Amino acid sequence: MTDSEFRLRPTASSKSKEILTPTTSDSEGEDTKIHHPESLSRTRITVLDVLRVLGGLFLLSCTLSYFITNDSIFWGHRPSFTRPAWLKARIRGSLLLTEAELSKYDGTDPALPIYLALNSSIYDVSASPHFYGPGGSYHFFAGRDATRAFVTGCFEEDLNGDLRGVEEMFVPLELEEQPQTRNMPEGRARTTRGRWKVDREKAYRKGREKVKEMVEQWRQTFDGGKEGKYFRVGTVKREEGWEGPRKLLCEKAAMSRPKTRAEVP
Repeated sequence: MTDSEFRLRPTASSKSKEILTPTTSDSEGEDTKIHHPESLSRTRITVLDVLRVLGGLFLLSCTLSYFITNDSIFWGHRPSFTRPAWLKARIRGSLLLTEAELSKYDGTDPALPIYLALNSSIYDVSASPHFYGPGGSYHFFAGRDATRAFVTGCFEEDLNGDLRGVEEMFVPLELEEQPQTRNMPEGRARTTRGRWKVDREKAYRKGREKVKEMVEQWRQTFDGGKEGKYFRVGTVKREEGWEGPRKLLCEKAAMSRPKTRAEVP
């Protein structure tokens, strides 16, 4: 091997340098750079980078919200998980109270929270003592299950949780009496009575659905709701037959009944 051949033979180190240095092999004379893989990885955006940016924006939003509203880090909205009472209830677990035990949480004892029950579910409404505490406009709801009153609007007679028969307030009065068919032919009389029975059953079914809708609307109010200041804490413990004798509709609910099927929305 001659000295010239020895000098022209590329070494391993010279090959690596050729990869890292720019070349001008492009036909248009533009420089084409070949970068090392490590330099490419340093410019890649990772999931952690995205999370850092989002976290920073979230903290900035919370800070601005607190200084502007001077109350909430969520721009006026206070979710349940930001309230100490909610956290305490989650740690303690669900309560199981009898109606007698529930009556102690009516706001008269300042050391106890204010509870009310709806359809056997107990909710903490301590965030609104001006409504449900002593002297409040809705204090009569505190310490009891008054689901029937929430539907009928009778805040004296119906402060209990018995919903039996409440659907009658949505059933037209004309369906309470069987149609007179004495002077009708037998076939027509049978058809009239059958149609009345079907219409009556349909009206009662719709009435029960309406009651469920109204109870559900109230549940959404107390179970978190828009502001999240009320929350569920437990269940009312009841024995079989707790409702007692079936109750009649209160006067206000009875007077609101539609007279004819045409008046039913």
